[in-house]
Amino acid sequence: MISLDSPIENLPGIGPKVLEKLHNLKIKSVHELIFHFPFRYDDFSNIKNIADLAVGEKATITARILNIGNKMTWKRRMTVTEALLEDKTSPIRAVWFHQPYLIQSLKKELWINISGKVSMDKMGLVFSNPTFEILGSSESEGPPFSEGRSFSAIHTGGLVAVYPETQGLSSRWLRLKIKSALDNFKNIPDFMPGFILKSFDLISLPKALNQIHFPKTMEEAESARRRLAFQDLFLLQLYAQKEKEKIKSKSAVGIPANIPLIKKFISSLPFQLTNSQKISAWQILQDISKPSPMNRLLEGDVGSGKTVVAATAALNLISKGYQSAFLAPTEILATQHFKTLCGLLKNFSADIALLTAGRIYSLKHKEISKKNLIKKISDGEIKLVAGTHALIQKEVKFKNLALVVVDEQHRFGVEQRAALLRGPAQQIPHLLSMTATPIPRTLALTLYGDLDLSLLKELPKGRKKIITKVVAPSNREKAYDFIGNEIKKGRQAFVICPRIDAEQTRTDADNFSENQRIDLRKSAWQEIRAATKEYEKLSREIFPHLKIGLLHGKMRPKEKEETMCDFKNKKTDILVSTSVVEVGIDIPNASVMMIEGADRFGLAQLHQFRGRVGRAEHQSYCFLFTDSPTKMTSARLKAVAECEDGFKLAEKDLQIRGPGQFFGKEQSGIPDLAMSSLKNPRMIEEVQQAVKMFIEKSKVDNHPHLKTQLASFKQNIHWE
Repeated sequence: MISLDSPIENLPGIGPKVLEKLHNLKIKSVHELIFHFPFRYDDFSNIKNIADLAVGEKATITARILNIGNKMTWKRRMTVTEALLEDKTSPIRAVWFHQPYLIQSLKKELWINISGKVSMDKMGLVFSNPTFEILGSSESEGPPFSEGRSFSAIHTGGLVAVYPETQGLSSRWLRLKIKSALDNFKNIPDFMPGFILKSFDLISLPKALNQIHFPKTMEEAESARRRLAFQDLFLLQLYAQKEKEKIKSKSAVGIPANIPLIKKFISSLPFQLTNSQKISAWQILQDISKPSPMNRLLEGDVGSGKTVVAATAALNLISKGYQSAFLAPTEILATQHFKTLCGLLKNFSADIALLTAGRIYSLKHKEISKKNLIKKISDGEIKLVAGTHALIQKEVKFKNLALVVVDEQHRFGVEQRAALLRGPAQQIPHLLSMTATPIPRTLALTLYGDLDLSLLKELPKGRKKIITKVVAPSNREKAYDFIGNEIKKGRQAFVICPRIDAEQTRTDADNFSENQRIDLRKSAWQEIRAATKEYEKLSREIFPHLKIGLLHGKMRPKEKEETMCDFKNKKTDILVSTSVVEVGIDIPNASVMMIEGADRFGLAQLHQFRGRVGRAEHQSYCFLFTDSPTKMTSARLKAVAECEDGFKLAEKDLQIRGPGQFFGKEQSGIPDLAMSSLKNPRMIEEVQQAVKMFIEKSKVDNHPHLKTQLASFKQNIHWE
């Protein structure tokens, strides 16, 4: 018996070739077929007689096929299927390109519905590549359903769903299969609690599925989209709240704040903490004083001083005899954290260590083997360790780890923390996640509902404003001269080449042919070629006397590390990079950020790039190059040039580009409708209310279908 969980190949008519194509669309089960939603609708509800048709309009006609055949065009060598149709008012032609097989089903004397756009060629009015629906044959002058027989159109005559496609698997094919599946599974269980549906005026799941695929009106389609987006956001936030409850139920060591020491540390700093830094540090110290694990996200703009806030917490733990671990995604970032922590805590007698796959170091024991370092960690002698995921190795055991700080890896769950608890301690360590990605508050609270949020809203005092200019193509030479002068002063420069990826190219959602998909798969290589071309141009033509480095995503990790180290150590003057340039990398000597094709990046992304300079006392500059003459491009880049607030730019970015800018579908597993709804504050607020209402009134265990969905949702969502 076929069920919703059955493999898609169990449906009739799906052989190996079709199965492969469905897998390209990530459809592997009947459930995934039904939940493969359209991204737009063609409105063919304008039903007309042929004689009343006008050039340029979308319309539907009911007509009889007078003649049909295939012919080959000599100029382009392609097959054209041409049919002559007529109704009671007039004849018209319809042509289809590259579909010679149509004559097997479209026969003379058949009555059909035709829907599409009317155009004009030298022979008169014509439908080009229209969609059609076979109604039947009739000897009468009217269509076969005209005498009281009903007819349910799914390809013509109304709103027609258009789906993400792949070569050989059209929207027409998908509509037929989805219609058949929905007809066979009419009693799809609704996992949303009835009181939530009623309170928030949501339609049932079976109704929503029918309306999103086969709506009679756009109001029906929107009602379906709202219900389906709502349920996904509900699962997302309910899952986050359950994770929060799970973590809060665990035991952690409560460590009170050593106020005199904290004051001494703050007064030892060569700069003043901002108000946001003081508030965030106090929030963290309060969390750590409790016997349940802290689970907090410290979000701050580029250069806002997150590390010093985290160091305050680590120092407090050191004074009480506990250990802390700083985890970074790359060796360069881990090394940077190590050096920063050594500088901040140099007057406080803390032994700080660095442990990565390639580097082992201890502040007090500079020459130390990996074996000895691991022993000192397990003995509790080393209280603070910076490193990569090399810290999460079986041989690394902590004596009394109380704090884990994770930089730019927002999802470090209970399982990963448990991997750090192989010593005698049984408590869960406190967790502080840090990110320099400016995420709008509504988005952060939704996606990180299991984390408490601390925001660093100001930049440290004395930080110079980065002068940002939109550079016209005619001023390129002046920009090169400026860069050359900065390098003569001893400074360095970044050159970023545009990223051409799915998020940026996908103007019509996922409606790609296979050839388009291949093009997108090639986009990474296009990016690399663009960077390589720029590297060669700068090396040979513009700055032949300077040392120039090249960084891109296809390089081996070791090569990337070496390239970044050379730049950081001033062995290269200019670094040409794709958009993979390391987040958080601190190059104090770099004073120029030059961004080619700036219009191809999101506002938040441009701000992130800009934040790679201006990290020292030198005046820094950001040049935004674009060849796009549009008013939209001009307005977007002007916003970056005039605004220094990453959070404001992120809000604008969210409205312009959508949340995929921050958490792409491929990276997060978040369903499409939920993803698109993340920029709808009203819906987010409603879902938050719904989750709160559910937690107050009921339990997941009382709703078996919801429990199943929540478990499945947990498997699909991945933020690591």
